[in-house]
Amino acid sequence: MKKVLIPTKLNSAARDLLEENGHYTVVQDEQTDLAQLVVQHEDVYALIVRSERITPEIIDSMPSLKVIIRAGAGYNTIDTSHARSKGIDVMNTPGANANAVAEQVLAMMLADARHLIAADPSTREGKWEKKNFMGREVSGKTLGVVGVGYIGQTLIKRLRGFEMRVVGYDPVLTEDRARDLGVELLELTEVFEQADYVSLHVPENDQTRNMVNEHLLSRMKCGATVINCARAGIICEADLKAARTKKNIRFLNDVYPIDGPGEKNIAEIADIMLPHLGASTIEANRNAAIRAAEELIEFDEKGITSYIVNREIPAGLDEAFGELAYAVARLCRYIAGSKSKLKLIESSFYGDLSPYSKWLLRPVISALFEGFDRSMAYSATLQYLRDMGVDYEDRITDDAKGFKRSITIDLSASVDDNLMRHASVRGTETEGNLMITRINSFDKLYFDPAGHNLIFTYADRPGILGLIGAAVAEAGINIEDVRNPHDPKCLNSLALLKVNQPVPQDVVSRIAKSIDAHVARYVHM
Repeated sequence: MKKVLIPTKLNSAARDLLEENGHYTVVQDEQTDLAQLVVQHEDVYALIVRSERITPEIIDSMPSLKVIIRAGAGYNTIDTSHARSKGIDVMNTPGANANAVAEQVLAMMLADARHLIAADPSTREGKWEKKNFMGREVSGKTLGVVGVGYIGQTLIKRLRGFEMRVVGYDPVLTEDRARDLGVELLELTEVFEQADYVSLHVPENDQTRNMVNEHLLSRMKCGATVINCARAGIICEADLKAARTKKNIRFLNDVYPIDGPGEKNIAEIADIMLPHLGASTIEANRNAAIRAAEELIEFDEKGITSYIVNREIPAGLDEAFGELAYAVARLCRYIAGSKSKLKLIESSFYGDLSPYSKWLLRPVISALFEGFDRSMAYSATLQYLRDMGVDYEDRITDDAKGFKRSITIDLSASVDDNLMRHASVRGTETEGNLMITRINSFDKLYFDPAGHNLIFTYADRPGILGLIGAAVAEAGINIEDVRNPHDPKCLNSLALLKVNQPVPQDVVSRIAKSIDAHVARYVHM
């Protein structure tokens, strides 16, 4: 059992998911001081935190620590470099808090535009200062979004009803995606020149620290508003103070160099300041908790490394293709026989996946070997296969075949001294969904591999699908989807059924015997 420490106020969904998995024991304690907790639990394998500062001293107190997960997007409170030097992977959960932060930005804009925060206590005191609280309307104004990622995109969607013009700066966002979002991509200086509201949604790092400075602030319209729900270090406070004096720049803020009680330097220049409430909703807390637990499980079981922030992950590799590599290899393993001994693994990574073949090998091997250490480097993975007596070939792909962004895994395995079994599976990702497109010689399947599945191959003849359906129905199992193609020579058929619950092995065996199946498998993905 791997011990997971959660020293923070996080929804119990993370603990529940991990404990249900059966491979983790979870300690969740938000009351005890973190430094004391890590001493009490030095055998911790994984640490799930929110805004706690994870210093080198904290890291060194846990010699068994392998994973730190920030249940949220920003990870500047974690010493990622020291963690890397200790072989510890740091992950975050981008997007889990996106809606909460986007809604807060909207709330701050409206509260400031209509002076709601000041008007409430004034009215409660019996005053009637209506003339003093003349406001502005947000509708029809120009919103500038700096960093059009998860949060920035969600904010844009939430503000569509206000009929705002939206301009944005993001060096990664494509023109096509920007058009879909309704965003005009501009240079950073142009965003500050044209926007009535500038909302910041970038991480704090060496490239973004103090990026909002006199150069940008001096270009803003008089009376324009800066909203920072990202990180404090993005703004040069001295330059903002000067711009506020010169151009009456308004400033709405939710982030600070250090979270916690005490005086804040920006108090004299902030029109609204909140105690880092961006992700503080019941829904966001639960979302982040669930995602943190899922990432740890995927990391351990599938070798999915897409959310690691302190390891050199190739830019441009969508995490969905790590899932696809795992799913294709896992299904191929089932078809070859989970008890058979692998002799040869062949992979084909088509289109723009080809440059990432070394990275994609890790989830493939995680799917094939339960005991594989997913933290192995590529060279160590190849040595692992050699030690297992398995050959590996990453085939050169021919893009003329048209298999864009597809993955094919072929396995050769020995069932006994006299019988070799071969299996081949191809898959792709389309419209956000993983799809199995081919199993052996049965092509154009377009089948979702998730859930409970039955796979049978047999000599083609009429009535077999009816026999399978009757046997499944007799067992009280409902069929949700069916594929029943023939091979090119119409000699053999494949019955691929998605069902609503697990299928006992005796049911599978009974069906296999009744139809004289070549392959009979229940597959849960």
